[in-house]
Amino acid sequence: MKKRFSLKEYDPRCKDCPRLTDFLAEVQDRFPRYECKPVPPFGVTRPELLIVGLAPGLHGANATGRPFTGDHAGIMLFKTLHKFGFSSASESVPGDNLALLKCRITNAVKCLPPQNKPVASEVNTCRRFLKSELGALPNGAVIIALGKISHDSIVRAFGLSVAKLSFGHGTEYELPGGRKILSSYHCSRYNTQTGRLDQKMFEAIFKRAKALIS
Repeated sequence: MKKRFSLKEYDPRCKDCPRLTDFLAEVQDRFPRYECKPVPPFGVTRPELLIVGLAPGLHGANATGRPFTGDHAGIMLFKTLHKFGFSSASESVPGDNLALLKCRITNAVKCLPPQNKPVASEVNTCRRFLKSELGALPNGAVIIALGKISHDSIVRAFGLSVAKLSFGHGTEYELPGGRKILSSYHCSRYNTQTGRLDQKMFEAIFKRAKALIS
């Protein structure tokens, strides 16, 4: 059964960012079988753990319609989620029966950006969806931000200062409602292949998240 989300959390018809709308149309012409629309969150409605990525990848979520599915970044993420009991399987592939357990994955920007780089106005425009998702989290929930853009957008969604709650791998801050934000370098191909982020570093973030939830 597909998850149902309110328009406050996800709008499949959103065209508020002209650059992204035009780019999706171009990509759809090149890859007619790709989803090429805003990518919905994936997972449970009121999660204890929320993962916030940057934006859909061209041949990943933009193609499959599921965050972190079909691209390199999802390999490390789902392997780690499964290891710590947040996913029913260690690999996410289109058409499978994978389920997230007490967990949800979303993106700071719901549409594919050119060169995987949203501009500030697009992050700001899409924040209303993220803000709605964050507001629906139960007290005590943990948010893992993948990358600085996601981290900063989460902090701003809570009306807090990014200067005071600055991004860094392994940083941890208290948020309203007893929630916490843990931040990590993004599990992108660039970060993993250059050694900026490895499996041990990534797992340490999730180990800490699970301890906070427990």
